[in-house]
Amino acid sequence: MSLTSFLGKIFGNKSQRDLREIKPIVDKINALGPGLKELSNDQLRHKIDEVRADIAASIKADEDAIAEIRGRVEDLPFDQRQPLWDDIDRHEKNILDTLETELEKHLPIVFATMRETAARFAANETVEVTATDMDRELAAQGRDFVTIEGDKALWKNHWMAGGNEITWDMVHYDVQLIGGTVLTQGKIAEMATGEGKTLVATLPVFLRSLSKRGVHVVTVNDYLSKRDSEWMGPLYMFHGSTVDCIDKHRPNTPARRKAYECDITFGTNNEFGFDYLRDNMAMSPADMVQRKHYYAIVDEVDSVLIDDARTPLIISGPVPKGDDQMFNEYKPNVEKVFQAQRRLVTQILSEAKEKIKSEDKETRKEGELLLFRAYKGLPKYGPLIKFLSEEGMKNALLKTEAYYLQDNSREMPIVTDPLFFVIDEKNRSVELTDKGFDVLTDRNQDPQFFVLPDIAAKLSELENIADVAERQEKKDAAMADYAVKAERVHTVTQLLKAYTLFEKDNEYVIDDNKIKIVDEQTGRIMEGRRYSDGLHQAIEAKEGVKVEAATQTFATITLQNYFRMYHKLSGMTGTAETEAGELWDIYKLDVVTIPTNRPVARIDMDDRVYKTKKEKYAAVIEEIVRLRDAGRPVLVGTTSVEISELLYRMLQMRHIDAQVLNAKLHQKEAQVVALAGRAGTVTIATNMAGRGTDIKLTPEVKEAGGLAIIGTERHESRRVDRQLRGRSGRQGDPGSSVFYVSFEDQLMRLFATDRVMKMLDTLGLKEGEMIESKMVTRAIENAQKRVEENNFGIRKRLLEYDDVMNKQRTYIYNRRHHALLGERVGIDIANMMYDLIENLVQQYDQATDFEELQLELMRSLTLEAPFTAEEFTNMSMEEKVEKLYAAANETLDRRSQRITEVAMPVIKEWVENRGATGLIMVPVTDGKRIFNLRADITEAYNTQCRSIVKEWHKAVLLVTIDELWKEHLRELDDLRQSVQNASYEQKDPLVIYKVESFHLFERMLNSLNSKTLAALMRGHIFVQEAPRASDATLESEHKGAAADESAEVPAPKQQEAPKAQPEVRRAMPERPNDYSQYTASKEGLPGENANRAAAAGAGRGPARPQPVKAAPRVGRNDPCPCGSGKKFKNCHGRNA
Repeated sequence: MSLTSFLGKIFGNKSQRDLREIKPIVDKINALGPGLKELSNDQLRHKIDEVRADIAASIKADEDAIAEIRGRVEDLPFDQRQPLWDDIDRHEKNILDTLETELEKHLPIVFATMRETAARFAANETVEVTATDMDRELAAQGRDFVTIEGDKALWKNHWMAGGNEITWDMVHYDVQLIGGTVLTQGKIAEMATGEGKTLVATLPVFLRSLSKRGVHVVTVNDYLSKRDSEWMGPLYMFHGSTVDCIDKHRPNTPARRKAYECDITFGTNNEFGFDYLRDNMAMSPADMVQRKHYYAIVDEVDSVLIDDARTPLIISGPVPKGDDQMFNEYKPNVEKVFQAQRRLVTQILSEAKEKIKSEDKETRKEGELLLFRAYKGLPKYGPLIKFLSEEGMKNALLKTEAYYLQDNSREMPIVTDPLFFVIDEKNRSVELTDKGFDVLTDRNQDPQFFVLPDIAAKLSELENIADVAERQEKKDAAMADYAVKAERVHTVTQLLKAYTLFEKDNEYVIDDNKIKIVDEQTGRIMEGRRYSDGLHQAIEAKEGVKVEAATQTFATITLQNYFRMYHKLSGMTGTAETEAGELWDIYKLDVVTIPTNRPVARIDMDDRVYKTKKEKYAAVIEEIVRLRDAGRPVLVGTTSVEISELLYRMLQMRHIDAQVLNAKLHQKEAQVVALAGRAGTVTIATNMAGRGTDIKLTPEVKEAGGLAIIGTERHESRRVDRQLRGRSGRQGDPGSSVFYVSFEDQLMRLFATDRVMKMLDTLGLKEGEMIESKMVTRAIENAQKRVEENNFGIRKRLLEYDDVMNKQRTYIYNRRHHALLGERVGIDIANMMYDLIENLVQQYDQATDFEELQLELMRSLTLEAPFTAEEFTNMSMEEKVEKLYAAANETLDRRSQRITEVAMPVIKEWVENRGATGLIMVPVTDGKRIFNLRADITEAYNTQCRSIVKEWHKAVLLVTIDELWKEHLRELDDLRQSVQNASYEQKDPLVIYKVESFHLFERMLNSLNSKTLAALMRGHIFVQEAPRASDATLESEHKGAAADESAEVPAPKQQEAPKAQPEVRRAMPERPNDYSQYTASKEGLPGENANRAAAAGAGRGPARPQPVKAAPRVGRNDPCPCGSGKKFKNCHGRNA
């Protein structure tokens, strides 16, 4: 007995320990049940009102303190505000901590009340209560579950949900109370199919909604989000919680904003993420829809947080010359290379077969080399896959591969040089050989047309040219040539991937003349999702459909980083246990296995292994016929559209009716699933039937043995297989499951080990024979574990990219959020000023640099140095920074004061003499651009025009951040593509990317500081040079007039030779951002896209007391953020 087993017997396994912790809570809930049954409906409602009031009272002191501090923070100078904001942060954290304590205290009574409410709805057609304002409002909206009769509200137990009328008939089991407790604690509840995950979610969702902080219920598609909001909504509304679904409303509309203001908000993972990105593109607080991220509960959590976690959500827009692409231009060249390789591999395979038959050992060895060469050339070639399924062939291939991989693949060129290109199927990469480049290049083209030059050697060589102008000209020409060729090589590489690694009806389908990606986990079409890095355009060119124009990224985030923003995160699924380690490492989410309400009666049989796919499919058909004749429904799981259609044709030849569900027929899903549980029904489905479908059985089917699951192939992830098995045996129903496997299956080809193949060879499979044993099943599951470990290793590496980019995005979005709401904007400006001055002093630190420093101060800050050249020489760096910072602060205050002095007389005239109210447009300029600021004239009057100054600061920051961030994302897109060429120089693209992105981000922050302060230091009210009548039209004076921004009214009589006055115009009604020009999309292949990460900005260690920074600074002895492993002072901080 192992130590783990011994300790498990003493202390119990993890599942048992988890349940022991939760059992006392469940006992408390059950103890409250009898008392609640005695209460009237109104008294039951009142229980929740008491809890809601108690929670609100517990946080009132902190909320009042925050309101009081916010009221006085704006009256303080910029450099004195940080302690108050720190106080606000402390109170907000205290609120969250208090809420956790209060919710834990009230959990038993809330859960017991919800359970009793569900029982009353199940037992009565109507539930009568005293009508509240919310009851009347719901009835007025036409909700079908509530009607008003006098002072009473009648709640019905049947309503429309997802297009069908449902009658409420569910009451929470004890195991569902366990699941609800686990979810409330911020963990993942793993529950078997049919155990009522949707009902379980009602408990934590309702409890958390009482905090009034907003609860998000996240689903994988919009049908589920709409259905669940309508299905469970009446239970929440009965007790006064508001409910809505964001997928019912268009983005950035008042209706969607109102949906987020509800206590409970349903939606899909994509839309929650896209709304976050849109909020960070908003130009006005009114454009924002989301609140702070408090609590989310994710349905099918393993799909969202593992499979889709690193898939970037992207909002993109058009770029100049976006249609100027080379995919169609170079498609014939790539087709020529692909066909040449296909002919070559056919010839090589034929020779290999002949030589492997030889009795001579050396000849057989040559044959095995040819076999390996054919595998490196076209691993998905049908005849090759068939030959590898023969006895001993897979084992011979693995032995040959191991030989040529030794010593860092020193002898691999012997294998690959005769090929035109080399494919690494596991890592999905293609690399052209010299022979391939020769075929790729047309006869009339330059032989170097597709070859990347050694740019470093070329530039080094050009350094020998004495003439500076000539040297620079040739350098520019060399860089331009490199950029063009890099784009060509990238285009050709993506086209090769499209031809060799991506098959129609497997990885994608063509629908409505568009390429649509098929989710390998569920088999569903992923609408709006595109492969990244030009791969989607390459597939479009390959299939002859329209190649979509290139776009530029404006905002992006991965689902992983979006969901990590929530204060509390939890999730439900039937298959999270296999990924428990990853969920804990990344999200700190513990997985708790919830016991089933009834024991599982499904029989899971050992895998049935055949030599070839042909034999396997024939056996599958025979098994379907046998089960169908026994009166059992059969669900056949396939891994691709192609296989589902092949099996359907084979059944048709046997005159057996079957229904098919795949990515091409996804619109029939509800109809197919509804019929799948009937006697004798055969359903062939891709993995899309393995998740989220609930197949209900008739009594005669249960008598016959229940639903039979037949898997036609083992998926590389055990979760997908477990999901398919889970469709059978729900709620104690009988059933069975079995998987059919062949040597030609992808899992066996790619990941079955030498030992597994030897074992199968030893068993001596003959034509048509089958192996069925626990040993073989375990061996296949071990191969799946290796795949999962391999995938986790890849994801952990990609996490490095993603985390660095997340720090960068968080920093920029925080600054933008401050600017948009006007919170802490003064502190940000003070920090920017200090950083800029510190950089200037470090840049001009020599005694001879005084004149250059003077010029730079005038250019950046319109400021004269507050010291002489002699003083400059004798001052320390810290003293220079302090003096310049004080002078710059004084100059900015003076500029701000001047704006208020010019604006105040005009504002005073309109408010005191004309009684004006409403919004006005105030023109402020930095000498280059005019900003028409929207300002409330009453607020401007009451604050002595300080509110106008604040709007000016906000406007400059927003415009500058958006301009530079958009440009920075474009540069990162270019960098992501260019660093892949580093692999040709035996360098790690990740390290190069981190270093270069660090420099890019550093330059962007310096540019942000410089541009922002240059504008602020030059800011003044724009006044027409020539005297003219004041233009003014205020909303309060022209309520019925047409909205004409330039409408003028007569100015009041002025003295002769009047002084020029600033214009006052009324503000047009605020318009939301127009997102029609932007595209919201989700990139495919997360493994290829995580490169869009970028290093977070780093500052220098503080030398003296200075303004408190929102962004972390890097100490001199800290690790350098570039990822080099060196200390900051020895790397990018060398000159700091």
